[in-house]
Amino acid sequence: MIGFCATFRREFASLWLSPLAWILLFALVVLQGAVFVSIVANFAATTEPSLNVGPLQAFYGQSVLVPLTYMFLCPVLTMRSFAEERRSGTIENLLSAPIGIPAIVLGKFAAALATFAILWLPSVAYPLILRQVVDIDWHTVATSYLGICGLGAGFLAIGIFCSVVARGQFIALVLTTSVFLLFLFLGTAQYAVDDGRLRLLCDQVAIQSQLAEMSQGIISLRRVAFDATLVALPLFLSTRVVGSWRWS
Repeated sequence: MIGFCATFRREFASLWLSPLAWILLFALVVLQGAVFVSIVANFAATTEPSLNVGPLQAFYGQSVLVPLTYMFLCPVLTMRSFAEERRSGTIENLLSAPIGIPAIVLGKFAAALATFAILWLPSVAYPLILRQVVDIDWHTVATSYLGICGLGAGFLAIGIFCSVVARGQFIALVLTTSVFLLFLFLGTAQYAVDDGRLRLLCDQVAIQSQLAEMSQGIISLRRVAFDATLVALPLFLSTRVVGSWRWS
């Protein structure tokens, strides 16, 4: 536990003591604001509002905002985690410290996830703004953030693994982005294939499908299991690979 906390503090500080996290925060706030204003203006101009989709459901589950966030934030937050340590040679000091390999991997992952959550924190203002004019279902707001953070944790874990196997930050960024685009492609493919197992598989990995469900307050056990697998498998593989460095 001590090793985990030490790794977490070290990684978290490296993110926020550099301009990187602050630049990402500024860019995300601007993007969120632009998307939110656009959605609210569109709903205000609509004469026949949908009963199932409101501004918040569109903001969290149907706009391009969240997928864009994954595509840009997750690779950038994780590309340095191990690739930069190997490039600079500090990985030897880290591996020689009396810290378990799982603590190192989980500490770096937790720091990236905490930063991801903080970057999304300003968006909580939007339900508070809309509360002045419409009733807000806080259950759907909570499940929306659960879906965003669940998938975000999965792509961050994939980013950690890509940083482990990559030789440099840029390669790690490209690998993580490529994996995300693959998931995006498979999710879109569900509309191009016939009904069957392939379509079920595409629907399971579809980012927009999960976000749309969670933004309407629907929590599916299969979605939770998918997110847990998306987190656990890359972190397990990362632990095994990093562990092999200690004895090589």
